[in-house]
Amino acid sequence: MPATIRLEIALEDLPMKAPFRISGFTFWSSPVAVVTLRQGAQAGRGEASGVYYLKDEPSGMPAQIERHRQAIESGISREDLRRLLPRGGARNALDCALWDLEAKRAGQPVWKLAGLEPPRKLITTFTLGAEDPAFMANAAKGYPQARALKLKLSGDLDIDVERVKAVRSARPDPWIGVDANQGYDLAKLEKLLPTLVDARVQLLEQPFARGREADLEHFDCDIPIAADESVQGVDDLESLPGRFDIVNIKLDKCGGLTEALQMARVARRMGLGVMVGNMVGSSLSMAPGFVVGQYCDVVDLDGPTFLATDRSPGVVYEDGMIWCSESVWGGAGDARQSR
Repeated sequence: MPATIRLEIALEDLPMKAPFRISGFTFWSSPVAVVTLRQGAQAGRGEASGVYYLKDEPSGMPAQIERHRQAIESGISREDLRRLLPRGGARNALDCALWDLEAKRAGQPVWKLAGLEPPRKLITTFTLGAEDPAFMANAAKGYPQARALKLKLSGDLDIDVERVKAVRSARPDPWIGVDANQGYDLAKLEKLLPTLVDARVQLLEQPFARGREADLEHFDCDIPIAADESVQGVDDLESLPGRFDIVNIKLDKCGGLTEALQMARVARRMGLGVMVGNMVGSSLSMAPGFVVGQYCDVVDLDGPTFLATDRSPGVVYEDGMIWCSESVWGGAGDARQSR
């Protein structure tokens, strides 16, 4: 008879190297909730940041999880968890902890349990916050190894134009995407578009606010448009064709690796491109995203690069790519404690 599962929940506030700005928000640290599920000598872990624009904060996750402690410690399945908790950070942390624990119990890594081929290194974007154009240009030069850059925009048309021009001038070669974080309307976007085309921008992420998706139905744009805030889980995918070209899957939004993998597979069948993103967090958050990234056209898993200190062992960034070993999370061996 298997040993009883013991649930542990901890809150951490991960300091950032510097403030990070996007449209409407400035982040000074990365609060996370960490769930550990212990069973005998083995332990599985999951980390979640939540979804700030939905008021899904790590501080509220312990209470949300504690309400279901008995069901969790009795041995809940990942599918049962999807019915028990809504999408969001609490379910994400628990789901990832269940995957990690299952890998250790089965003696097989998560990628194999998920039916994937052995993972490969992935090109990841390196994100530039919405700062002064000259500052962003210098920051772009500070990522000489980057093959892909993502620029945060603020919704201020004039300065966003200068941001795009400055970064492209500083870095003529890399792939560039821009993320408006809901900061634009149709009129302003039409004025921004020629600058994006001239700068060879290859992805436009979430230009309009959630609820304004229909504005994209007749918008003529040669740059692929990605849905982020407009899509939270698999049930939202059916609304995307004809409006968006790519879906940005984030485990904190959809509630874990289980639904994220389903989203990637369904999106592919629908003819949509697939992207994996993050809500910052440590390597413990990036590791499950790295599994999803094996399906993806665009990978944005640079969260730990914003932190003053990451966990150890952690993901490795080299030559513009991300690599996540099984020792970080999801491996088949004994649980490894990380700081």
